[in-house]
Amino acid sequence: MSIGKVGAVVLDCPEPVALARFYAELVGGTVEDDGEGWVNLKGAEGAELAFQAAPGFVPPSWPSAEKSQQFHVDVMVEDLDAAEAEVLALGARVLDAEDRKRSFRVYADPAGHPFCLCAC
Repeated sequence: MSIGKVGAVVLDCPEPVALARFYAELVGGTVEDDGEGWVNLKGAEGAELAFQAAPGFVPPSWPSAEKSQQFHVDVMVEDLDAAEAEVLALGARVLDAEDRKRSFRVYADPAGHPFCLCAC
């Protein structure tokens, strides 16, 4: 028995619509903007993502004890190399992808949130 269930994973960011579009390209779904600083990503497989405007947002650092990542999103992909090229073209940046033999690679989305591409 549980008290509740996960409704959405919410990311604070300076530009909710732009970040929602990034994740829509990454995992699918439709961007729904309420016009007041809250944006949902609907229809993507897995946990729902939402984005809220955060004035003065400071992105986390990875890895860093002082400005910890706080959370990250794992995105399962068939081909790490192909997925990497696509997320970089969308505006992601590499945080840790040097070990090409690992089953995951770490990136930052355009707002600076860490996420991993993980081999299925």
